[in-house]
Formats: sequence, structure tokens, C-alpha cells
Amino acid sequence: MKLFDLSAVRKKTGKSQQVFSDDIGISRQYYNYIERGVRLPSVKVAKKIASALDFDWTLFFEDSKDVS
Repeated sequence: MKLFDLSAVRKKTGKSQQVFSDDIGISRQYYNYIERGVRLPSVKVAKKIASALDFDWTLFFEDSKDVS
């Protein structure tokens, strides 16, 4: 389930999925699954993504939020 528009938040950085996933140390495919809402990230990965994009990592585990 897609909880918020992670793609829009990432795109504001000007980075592609590949560059962003490389920056945080995960595969592009795994990041793509997270961004599309196919998979939830682990807590460790949620913290990395949220830190890089400047939002609260717990948003991944809440019902619905708009962080864009």
C-alpha cells in the first residue's frame, strides 16, 4: 500500500531512483518497491530514506500522510 508520494519527495532532490538508492546504500529495485508501495522498508532503511529526504521515518508505518 502506498502511504504517501515518496516519488514526489525524492524528485524534489533532483535525484533519480538509482542515484538516491546508491546514496543510501540499497538496491534500486528495493527502493523502487518501497517507492511504489509494494514493500515496506525495514526500520533501518526507513530511517535512512527519511533522513536523506528530511521527514519522520515513522511515516512509513502510519496510515496516511502527505509529506510533499
